[in-house]
Amino acid sequence: MSSETRFYCNIKALNPTERAAHKVLTDRLIAARHKITETPDGYEFQFDASVISFPDLANWSVAEAKCCPFFDFHLDLENSGSALSLRLTGPDGVKPFLRLEFAVPAH
Repeated sequence: MSSETRFYCNIKALNPTERAAHKVLTDRLIAARHKITETPDGYEFQFDASVISFPDLANWSVAEAKCCPFFDFHLDLENSGSALSLRLTGPDGVKPFLRLEFAVPAH
């Protein structure tokens, strides 16, 4: 845990097999984002539902919530199932953690 933040991941929340699968899915999600929007309390990531499925995003969220319980997860499936978004929010100060952990490009 950095002295600059109170946010950190509990690496013991997932076993090694779960952690490896979660890392693969995290990398897929980061690569598949087609739009990132900063919100007052976090970020929204948008995906094409033909590239990332709603179940993939839900499974990722469940695993992520185990190791990072300070996040709030908001999943949306819109436009007749073609648009998928994940909004990650949390308490004050979570945005720098999100920028680092989820490779959010600088403005």
